[in-house]
Amino acid sequence: MSNTITLSNIAAKKKLIVTLFFAVDSSDWNLLKNCFDDNIIYERPGYQPFIGLDKMLNFYQYERVIVSGQHYIEHIAVDNNHGACWGKFIGVHKNGSPINERFADVYSFENGKFKTRRSYFFRPAV
Repeated sequence: MSNTITLSNIAAKKKLIVTLFFAVDSSDWNLLKNCFDDNIIYERPGYQPFIGLDKMLNFYQYERVIVSGQHYIEHIAVDNNHGACWGKFIGVHKNGSPINERFADVYSFENGKFKTRRSYFFRPAV
């Protein structure tokens, strides 16, 4: 695997980040599944790390306290096999309350997919 940084590599990784949030916001679990390595490690405040694709998908389909909403990405940064993004999520909690939360994510990439993901929130609420 080459560590050469090219504009096309950076663009592909930025597109993967955008695709991740589109898949989550539209509840497209097949598309979401295709974004991640089978052995993904996803760390999120308030939860034990989700290790493996099945555990992460189970979280999104059944455990997540958000019923609907949309991510608004302010910026994406990519450097070789690592990336980050930050922005805002506006949506609805399962209890009906509104959610307006700032977030940041950091990633590592391997073979065109996310190998690790870590999310940060202002508070461990979502």
